[in-house]
Amino acid sequence: MKHPMPTALVLALSLAYVFPAAAQSTDAAKSADASAAASSSSSSSSSERSELERVTVSVGRGQLRSVQSLSQTEFDNALAGSSPLATVARLPGVNFQSADGLGNYEWSTRFTVRGFSQNQLGFTLDDVPLGDMSYGNFNGLHISRAISSENVGRASLSQGAGALEAASSSNLGGTLQFYSSDPLDKFGFRASQTIGSESTTRTFVRVDSGRSVLGEFYISYTDQDADKWRGEGKQKQEQWNLKWVKNVGDSRLSAFLNTSRRKEVDYQDLSLDLIRRKGDKLDNFYPDWNAAVNAANTLCGGNGTPGVAACDDQYYAGAGLRNDELAGLTADVRLATNATWKTTAYYHHNKGAGLWFTPYNPTPALKDSQGVDVPGTASPISMRTTEYGIHRWGVVSNAEVELGDHLVKAGVWFEDNDFDQARRFYAARTGAVPSVYEFPSNPLSTQWQYGFNTKTSQFSVSDTWSVSKDLTVGAGFKALKVKINGNREVGTDMPSGTITAEKGFLPQLGLNYRLSASNELYGTIARNMRAYQGAATGTSPFATNAVGFDAIKGSLKPETSDTVEAGWRTSGRGYEGSVSAYLVNFKDRLLSIQQGSGIQGNPVVLSNVGDVRATGVEAALSFRLASAITWYNSVSLSKSTYRDDVVSDGKAIPTRGKRVADAPDTMIKSQLGYDDGALFGNIGVDYMSKRYYSYTNDASVPDRTLVNASVGYKLKNVSMLRELSLQGSVTNLFDKHYISTIGSNGFTNNDPTGAYATLLPGAPRQFFVTLTGKF
Repeated sequence: MKHPMPTALVLALSLAYVFPAAAQSTDAAKSADASAAASSSSSSSSSERSELERVTVSVGRGQLRSVQSLSQTEFDNALAGSSPLATVARLPGVNFQSADGLGNYEWSTRFTVRGFSQNQLGFTLDDVPLGDMSYGNFNGLHISRAISSENVGRASLSQGAGALEAASSSNLGGTLQFYSSDPLDKFGFRASQTIGSESTTRTFVRVDSGRSVLGEFYISYTDQDADKWRGEGKQKQEQWNLKWVKNVGDSRLSAFLNTSRRKEVDYQDLSLDLIRRKGDKLDNFYPDWNAAVNAANTLCGGNGTPGVAACDDQYYAGAGLRNDELAGLTADVRLATNATWKTTAYYHHNKGAGLWFTPYNPTPALKDSQGVDVPGTASPISMRTTEYGIHRWGVVSNAEVELGDHLVKAGVWFEDNDFDQARRFYAARTGAVPSVYEFPSNPLSTQWQYGFNTKTSQFSVSDTWSVSKDLTVGAGFKALKVKINGNREVGTDMPSGTITAEKGFLPQLGLNYRLSASNELYGTIARNMRAYQGAATGTSPFATNAVGFDAIKGSLKPETSDTVEAGWRTSGRGYEGSVSAYLVNFKDRLLSIQQGSGIQGNPVVLSNVGDVRATGVEAALSFRLASAITWYNSVSLSKSTYRDDVVSDGKAIPTRGKRVADAPDTMIKSQLGYDDGALFGNIGVDYMSKRYYSYTNDASVPDRTLVNASVGYKLKNVSMLRELSLQGSVTNLFDKHYISTIGSNGFTNNDPTGAYATLLPGAPRQFFVTLTGKF
């Protein structure tokens, strides 16, 4: 699709037709509490009316900033096993990409909002920080590992000014807060089985205890296994989730313990040139070891032959291994009729490894008892790993007090994180090739090894003042300090030392003015900071060499953003809508330039390279057209540009005025849903304009339009079952060939020949069927 405006025009005309019809049926707008109360009415007329008032995607009525929320219904009706991020992706301003149909392949997942990348956003689960959820995370984990998607209860996205109390040190561009579902009041058993394309199987089993004097809990088990859609290899995951809740008067105690074991064989990163020459189904050689050895010998300098660029077309294999345990304990206490205090203590342990078979570091021959090389035991390939270990604990505590017309909040967050990281090489010999599904042992060498300790402390305070029945204003600030101590334990020409990112005053101001029972205006001004990354890879001060670190540690500044947003919300019987406009000035942008191909692991060049400005308009409209029909639409129009040229190796790179990488100008999303209690289904359309992956905008991937659909049927009281349902889903309905993830190996200054391998094609059309029984 080359021209987005016809689609946008058709959508706008459709909304203009339906919106007045919904508005004319409005006798008075209801608050969220009134709507909930109406839904409990036993009369048929009240029940029908409450259904028409209920929408499952809300626009944050009453909030002082841009907020969009999804209810549990949205996650319950999602494709089984799909990433919660894929469900959130329909919200305005959101760009979510993944190379697999379910959106779980972590190397490829990218979640950006208003031009801010994933590692510039904040993520939490039940108030527990997930870090920035990037691949090889040093201070968190991905939501797809933190909880099974079936147990997600709701989510709230703040696209610009995130909540002051949110536990995040990376939320330049907003926060996404997930909340798990609660245990059921009555005993229940749920079992789901999914099968689908690429031999996908997913089994989910959950048992709810029901209410007792000890509280209620659920425990669930998930097992998922799928083949890759291009190349060979599997992507597997096992999860256990346990949650307990106990109400004590007006207070509440809760706890959770979630585990994940994930093993995924990577897709090969491609370039535009590779796709032109060899197609978008090109992948690594795995499991053909002989083909990989032959390529290493003939293309990569093995056996004395000169290396050529085609050496990086394909490798033997890559893989990601992740073991996680995440636990949290919460006390939500009502201290008085006007005061509450909520405290969450948490712990997270991670063991991870990224495997990459490299032709740039050969495996030496074995030695016999005389110290002589054993013939045939050398190899032109070794296995390179980046190994991770996280031990972090923390406390998030927030109190709020109503004092007349004022709601005063105060919060603290403290985290202590020990992160171990190492780069090692392991032998890979014919007949003894390491498994891509197991953590390796007995390395040939350790290139570098680090022990990082990161201490994070945050304090926030705010006052929300109801000036009158129609006007509410709020003011507050947070202070954030993140101190990183990096201790190089093995390696040379790599930095050790301490660096701190600190801002004592990050303010936020907001207002909400109610024009009528159905309409309100809001506006927010906020400043946020992103701390440095305590890791030896990525956009980190420690990812450069020792000389580079010493040169920048005294002058480097943490990234900050100033956000101004304003908008209008409207709601009534069966609809909610919003329009927002924003201006973001992003200062002291940190840029790391990858030297050579990603597999070579060269130190990056890191520096502050100027500012970014983002402007945009977003609109969302959610309807309940009838008791069984919902229709959600969002439109995002934006312009994110670099404000300065970049100097790299003494050479000016003309980036001023260029579009930000992976920040599409136009996104349009629409989903029509039907659910009459028995028959249910939806169809969604997702359009995105072209995206650049070079900073000078000489390289881009084209726009694309995707359609996904599902349909299912529920039966009540079938034999011993309380409910039996069957759902069929199809992703990429029209089997479009398109580029999904860009920047898998980072971005580049320019790519005139299309040779930079940092692209991952999207999955083809795939089918899935899920059978669910509830006892």
